[in-house]
Amino acid sequence: MTADAHPARPPRSPSRRSLLQAGSLVLLLGTQQIARGASILAVRVWPAPEYSRVTIESDTKLVAKQFFVTTPPRLAVDIEGIDLSPELRELVAKVKPDDPNIAGIRVGQNAPGVVRLVVDLKQAAQPQVFTLPPIAAYQHRLVFDLYPAEPVDPLEALIAERLRDTTPAAPTAGATTAQPAKPHEPADPLGDLIAQHAHRPGPSATPAPAEPTPAAPPVAANRPGGRATATQTDRIIIVALDPGHGGEDPGAIGPAGTREKDVVLRVAHLLRDRINATTVGGNPMRAFLTRDGDYFVPLGTRVEKARRVQADLFVSIHADAFTTPAARGASVFALSQSGASSTAARWLANKENQADLVGGLNVQSKDRHVQRALLDMSTTAQINDSLALGTVLLGEIGNIGRLHKPRVEQAGFAVLKAPDIPSVLVETAFISNPEEEARLRSSAYQQQLADALMRGITRYFAKNPPLARSRSV
Repeated sequence: MTADAHPARPPRSPSRRSLLQAGSLVLLLGTQQIARGASILAVRVWPAPEYSRVTIESDTKLVAKQFFVTTPPRLAVDIEGIDLSPELRELVAKVKPDDPNIAGIRVGQNAPGVVRLVVDLKQAAQPQVFTLPPIAAYQHRLVFDLYPAEPVDPLEALIAERLRDTTPAAPTAGATTAQPAKPHEPADPLGDLIAQHAHRPGPSATPAPAEPTPAAPPVAANRPGGRATATQTDRIIIVALDPGHGGEDPGAIGPAGTREKDVVLRVAHLLRDRINATTVGGNPMRAFLTRDGDYFVPLGTRVEKARRVQADLFVSIHADAFTTPAARGASVFALSQSGASSTAARWLANKENQADLVGGLNVQSKDRHVQRALLDMSTTAQINDSLALGTVLLGEIGNIGRLHKPRVEQAGFAVLKAPDIPSVLVETAFISNPEEEARLRSSAYQQQLADALMRGITRYFAKNPPLARSRSV
């Protein structure tokens, strides 16, 4: 047989060889090369007086090394396995001039596969850098929380705000000014503020309470479940308002795109204005917001802040959502020590208690765990007072709209676990219902909600005069 008679052999496939070589290359490079394929999905900056947050969201978990320099204060973070991208460059322009903590952000390619991000700070800080796993609508998140080295004291901020609002303008003909504090008085800002208002007429009460307000609310010891029994309390009445969600956590989102965190903040601002213009029995009221902007506040921190200002009431404001658009109506919830009052209440409490996961709680921070443990001390007296508050609020809300349930429900809401403050959670409406979402977006309905909540708060204090507050802070 001649050579030409032999059948031609097929050439060796180059694709098989290239596949083997490519596989070996992947094994040699390992996960670092795979990480370099990570895509940056979004970057966000959340400024707030308490802390500012920077978030980098990606489709793969990012690895970062941090370096903090004290003079001038700045945080440098090396993010490994990525190259500089247009998305990362956007961080530079996202810093607002009025950010209380961040002066600016610089970003650049520090080395092959390593991007260095430098956060220039306006003051000494205690930075926290951590990662969050995918949850809800988010993929992997790398988070930088920039806390001031000297934390904002919510009580001092409340006092300063009240003093600004009550400081008289320059004297005019026939006008009188308040007497300055005596030099020998102790340095007690809360006590000084209380004494100042004891000698200054408060603003007129608006709106008028639905039930007669005692002319002289009595005094009682500051103890859980205590009741007033003697003379007029000589102090400011503080109502803590807690707009739900915020920052990374938008809360529920309606069919038309309305975000729960935006609606409840607007209602809280309207209610704050009404509280600050109201007196009860001659005592001025003051509202304190657990968040006063679009930023995330952990559930335990919300309760801790209310206790820090020695709040008399805690009202958490939300907009409910359900899996079907048919659900409608407002609800009011109090804490339960013995299980939820209904399956729906339990479901809602579990959903609301996940806010820390969506918002981005640093689970490695020991302080957060300590706060949550200390706040898990509810008392029967606190729950009974909360039910009384919830009942009057529910009645007033029912006068302006539909109720989902005719009574106050109970469940294990983490944000209601202040052992010494009557606390309720108000679901103003179902934002998942198109009709109710439209109402929540309406300025007129937001005003009606604030009026109804104000009437309920005033009615509560008419029957339950505030206790004497400890002067210790």
